[in-house]
Amino acid sequence: MSADDGIDTPLATLRLLDRVGDGGQGEVHVLDGHPGVLYKAYRPTLHPDGDALAALVGVRRGLDPADRDWLDERAAWPLCRVTDGDRVTGFLMHRAPESMAWRASGGDTKLTELAYLLRPAKAAWQAVVQPSPAERYALAVAVVELIDRLHAMGLVLGDLSQANVLWTVRPGPAVYLLDCDGARQAGRAPVLAQADTIDWNDPQAPPGVVTVDSDRYKAALAVGRILAQDAYTAPGKPLTPVPGVLDDRREAAVRRLFDRAGGSFGSRPGLGEWRTALAGRDVIKLAAARPAPRPDVDPSKFDGARERGTISLRED
Repeated sequence: MSADDGIDTPLATLRLLDRVGDGGQGEVHVLDGHPGVLYKAYRPTLHPDGDALAALVGVRRGLDPADRDWLDERAAWPLCRVTDGDRVTGFLMHRAPESMAWRASGGDTKLTELAYLLRPAKAAWQAVVQPSPAERYALAVAVVELIDRLHAMGLVLGDLSQANVLWTVRPGPAVYLLDCDGARQAGRAPVLAQADTIDWNDPQAPPGVVTVDSDRYKAALAVGRILAQDAYTAPGKPLTPVPGVLDDRREAAVRRLFDRAGGSFGSRPGLGEWRTALAGRDVIKLAAARPAPRPDVDPSKFDGARERGTISLRED
């Protein structure tokens, strides 16, 4: 059995080892005989939409090899469903890269969540390699490019927060998305009711509504919070980037988009606009110039000089 082929895997064929994750939706286990692959088991009280999960598996399987590799490098995407009879119990996924984990003083291995990028470093997690201003900028760009690419694939992420985005600067700046079963294909139901994380929810979205526009709002939060190293800044509040992370042109463009992200539901800047602003190619739109008013001229003032190629006004 290969998880990579997308075919459903019977639960009875898996031997679960250590539990390495425990959240509201279920547990994550290491598997015997499947290095680098994890099993996310939904809690028995939940009823996942098996067709929606199969559709997410199909998204990855439908990519050409190069695009599939790109996705695998950046997301713990569902590889295949795990079933017990006619019941879907969870799915298999790749484990996050080792570069996106760190070892605490007690010996425990922890994932390098976005939370460690949004706050000043503390002694308790001094093993987390902190980014330079240039690397912090590159991480913000990487988040935008990842969300933009997933949107181009017809996906809505739903829940984006400081807990489900990992990052590293070793060997270079990179990000990695967790909880990918929280995504859905546009126009389709989600695997489970799409969640919202406190302080990352879209205040303008109607209750229970999660769309591409909600993703755009959360992307703005991610960009602003990464650049400012501030876990709580949001549109409507001052945005103060870390010194040296942006030049003047980029900072002005980012601030304009950040303010716009606080607008009404459906009006948020697209990810393409964020890419342009962060690249320093933002264009300030100016009001169209009005032509100067033409002076009133009495036609009787013109004389025969018109025939000689000149025009003069005749003295009265």
